[in-house]
Amino acid sequence: MLRIVIMTALMTLASTVLAADVSGPAPDFTLKSRSGENIKLSDLRGSVVMINFWASWCGPCRQEMPHLETLSKEYADYGFTLLGVNVDEKQEMAEKLLAQIPVSFPILFDPTSTVSKLYNVDAMPTTILVDRDGNLRHLHRAYRPGFEDIYSDQIKALVLE
Repeated sequence: MLRIVIMTALMTLASTVLAADVSGPAPDFTLKSRSGENIKLSDLRGSVVMINFWASWCGPCRQEMPHLETLSKEYADYGFTLLGVNVDEKQEMAEKLLAQIPVSFPILFDPTSTVSKLYNVDAMPTTILVDRDGNLRHLHRAYRPGFEDIYSDQIKALVLE
């Protein structure tokens, strides 16, 4: 019985660590995109923004990427923008992965982890949802199958606000 109680407590703690509601203004940043243009977060005010920090060496990132592409397309007409922030030191590594798993949403490059540090990214992938007013709303560390359903529910709620 004690083992069950301990396992339940650990599972609850793990889910708390993996996902959280957050608040406060989203730190602004500007990063170079794959297309060569600079993208500034504050220029997207008025849209719901998902910021997904990922790396080419991250298995769960690879698994999540097609689901993010689906979400990006599904909610684009509702004022939703997805930004993929790659943290590889060498852009070529990201490009290799994107050749295998193409996406249409903007890919930004953070080779010095400046923005990752700004957002206290401590797990790959890390996904953050920002509301239309530029406030942090949801934080997800790591990825497990089914998270895309949670993302979808949260995006729906935010675009309807």
